[in-house]
Amino acid sequence: MSDNYRSREERRRAMNDNKPEGKSQGKPKKKKKGGLFRKIVAAVLLIGIIGLIAGVGTFFAMISDAPKVDDSVLKNSFSSKVYANDGKTVVKEIGAQKRTYVQYDEIPQVVKNAFIATEDVRFYKHHGVDFYRIGGALMANFKNGFGAEGGSTITQQVVKNSFLSPKKTVKRKVQEMWLAYQLERKYSKQQILEMYLNKIYFASGEVYGIERAAEKFYGVKSVKDLTLDEAAMLAGLPKAPTTYNPVTNPENATKRRNTVLNLMAKNGFITQAEADKAKQVDVQAHLAKQTESTSKYDVFIDQVIEEVKKKTDADPFSAGLEIYTTLDTDAQDYVDDVMNNKVVNFPNDKFQTGLVVVDNETGGIQAIGGGRNRVSGGLNFATNMRRQPGSTIKPILDYGPAIENLKWSTGQPIKDEEYHYSNGTPIRNFGRNYKGWVSAREALGRSLNIPALKAFQATGADKAKEFATGLGLKLDEEDGEAYSESYSIGGFRTGVTPLQMAGAYSAFANEGVYNAPHTVTKVKFPDGTEIDLTPKSKRAMQDYTAFMMTDMMKSVVNESYGTARAVRTPGLEIAGKTGTSNFSADEKKRYNIPDAGEKDVWFNGFTPNYTISVWTGYETAKDGYILSASETGMAKNIFKHVITHISEGKPKGSFKQPDSVVERSVEKPTGKDLKRPSGSTPSSLITKEYFVRGTAPTKVSQTFVKKEKEKEKEKEEKKEDKKEDKKDNKDVKPKITASYSGGAISVNWSASNAASDTTFTVTMSSPSGSEQLASGAGAGGKTISSPAPGATYSFTVTTNTGESASSSVKVPDSSDQATEDDSTKPEDDGTTDNNQNEDNSNTDQNNGSDQGDDSSTQPDDNQNSNNGNNNGGNNSGNTDNNNNDSGNANNGNSGNNNNNGGTTTPPADNGGSDSGSQTPSTPATPSTPSTPATPATPQQEPTTEN
Repeated sequence: MSDNYRSREERRRAMNDNKPEGKSQGKPKKKKKGGLFRKIVAAVLLIGIIGLIAGVGTFFAMISDAPKVDDSVLKNSFSSKVYANDGKTVVKEIGAQKRTYVQYDEIPQVVKNAFIATEDVRFYKHHGVDFYRIGGALMANFKNGFGAEGGSTITQQVVKNSFLSPKKTVKRKVQEMWLAYQLERKYSKQQILEMYLNKIYFASGEVYGIERAAEKFYGVKSVKDLTLDEAAMLAGLPKAPTTYNPVTNPENATKRRNTVLNLMAKNGFITQAEADKAKQVDVQAHLAKQTESTSKYDVFIDQVIEEVKKKTDADPFSAGLEIYTTLDTDAQDYVDDVMNNKVVNFPNDKFQTGLVVVDNETGGIQAIGGGRNRVSGGLNFATNMRRQPGSTIKPILDYGPAIENLKWSTGQPIKDEEYHYSNGTPIRNFGRNYKGWVSAREALGRSLNIPALKAFQATGADKAKEFATGLGLKLDEEDGEAYSESYSIGGFRTGVTPLQMAGAYSAFANEGVYNAPHTVTKVKFPDGTEIDLTPKSKRAMQDYTAFMMTDMMKSVVNESYGTARAVRTPGLEIAGKTGTSNFSADEKKRYNIPDAGEKDVWFNGFTPNYTISVWTGYETAKDGYILSASETGMAKNIFKHVITHISEGKPKGSFKQPDSVVERSVEKPTGKDLKRPSGSTPSSLITKEYFVRGTAPTKVSQTFVKKEKEKEKEKEEKKEDKKEDKKDNKDVKPKITASYSGGAISVNWSASNAASDTTFTVTMSSPSGSEQLASGAGAGGKTISSPAPGATYSFTVTTNTGESASSSVKVPDSSDQATEDDSTKPEDDGTTDNNQNEDNSNTDQNNGSDQGDDSSTQPDDNQNSNNGNNNGGNNSGNTDNNNNDSGNANNGNSGNNNNNGGTTTPPADNGGSDSGSQTPSTPATPSTPSTPATPATPQQEPTTEN
């Protein structure tokens, strides 16, 4: 049995071993599955406990060095020190001296509700930290990066401004939350809100605390007097005090105030009807007149405070900071003198200007000219005022992008012609004329609008926008409108500030590297924490773009056609651009502004070291307009004075040409392509321009080569013609005869085979010397009166072909001459031969000489007399008598030159011997000495008005 059992047992075991695994192990697997789940749960719990312990440990580690809640810090403020750029000189200490503390019960409910609705709508429901709000902030930070949006409550803001540095770190945030919880445990909601409203910063000029803000903006004696619209405006200011300032930025302020009113209505603090009614009130309607004058460096300090608050969230008036700035006190003092009429003479008290001086290498602002006759908290014309830049935008939106993206040269040909925008609207140059083909350099120097638009179009609006954005000008975002072609010549809806333009232009001087203009380099907090606030440099353009644009802007200053020649300063290399903008048609009509009146005049200029942007104009159209030469030149005048002063005693530097740029000689543009000059190109048409390496032209111009060939051909043709003429004239045989008769020598010349252009030169030799008798074309003759008895006269005629002939005659002695004269003397019939002139009858009548405008008629004393009537005081031609002792007048040389009003009248041909009309073979017959000449009938001389 036992063997059988044993065998049966073995068989069972064998059978069990052969059963399917799933069936035999099903239940045990379930037990194993349950065990695995327990292990997972246990692991999760363990990790959670470890995480909790680690989190708690980390939390306590983070808050271990958190400052304690100090009553004196919460209710008192600590002044901050502002240092100049040497890091040692304290230029100002700003703090609590202008605080007016107000108790919670004195603050009206409308003011409390406005701030709670805007800053922390769940203020009365949380315990210092609003986790609902934190959740929303986390989502925003997840999308846009840590620090993109805060979830701070009013309690947390009190803690942050009182105890902590503004670094946006996890540790600081944890400490902020811990201290907010502690603050809520120690103080009531009413006390916390009171602290907040008395600490908050509202505006420049050390305006902080609700009571001080109410007095500053609305002139009320107490915060209790504020109306709903005023309370809403003040509640909207702390987010961005400068941007939403109702005094300087009414448009932005109106939008912000209305946002606060909507939040108040949404959260049940007021009705929608009340909100709508408050929106109808003009944001500037109840503003108090700003009369508090600024103190030294206040304009600069205002910008410092703005930057500190924007970049750190700290309150400079109460946080006890040490603020290190870029202020150059010498430069700022000089700029203040400019603003105070000590350097230039402004036309009137309402004429305004704003300027900013920037260090090119760092972007640090050296000085700010905020305006003339400023009051504390008033409009800063350098940093807050936005105006259309006019042509100063052309390097930024037109030519700069074209060089950067299309690699234009400084000599890029552009045709200045009648043109229009893409929508068909005409565009004109300031001078209403066109220059034809010009280089980009000349187009910028002359400030031509049409080439600027063509450059903008060639690059495209997107590339222009990208280029401007790299220089700190986010124009479309600020204007709320897309880039349009009118931007190319400065046609913005709002505009830019001198601060922005100084920053943008400094990048050209800094080899294309942009440093955002700034006034603060670092801030040190009471706990020893330091924050470096110097902006990071970034490349805004290629070095070739920066250099070539700079060189083009040097032409604006240095070339004869440049619009900024007035800023030339010995020893300084200056580049820059002028700009003007006009009033709208509505403004001209409304304020009776002439067409030539200008709204804004700019000059943005730079040296290798500094950039200065200067704006001039009036705050409003009703205040005035720019018209006179002294007003239009004021921006350039200010620039020249300031740049000269700040450059004294410092290395001047120069603009360095990078390896990416080459200089080449080219012909001045006559078409769309630039070409190298040929050997025939006139030097006056050759110019040097800069090119991006590898893009300089290689083709040689054939324009003047062709012209030179044409000239050579013409020259050869003339030579051939001369050869032919010489050949034609080689058989010319000149002839000259001389004879004595009737007391005179008659000379006649001619030539055989003479051509129409054959000319003769006749000379005479006599005992008195040699002289030229005649010169001109064609045959002719001459009479020599009263030759010397017994003398021999020789005559020579020479043609232009070199042929010559001679003749001579001997004059008989006195006894022979008397006999001959007696034999040829005619009877006296009372007339005078046309070629004879007695001393008493052939008088040179030079009537009217030196008599002014004499139009009287003078009689013709003799038919051969030389009447020199001269109207208008002009001297007539005098008679050339050629030894006319015997009465023969040489009227051919006399030239009646009646000159009326500057018009010369050719002499009349009176039959004188120089005319060649006398018959050579007929001797002249002398008139009877005792017989007077018969006067001609008087004639009226025409009168000409001068």
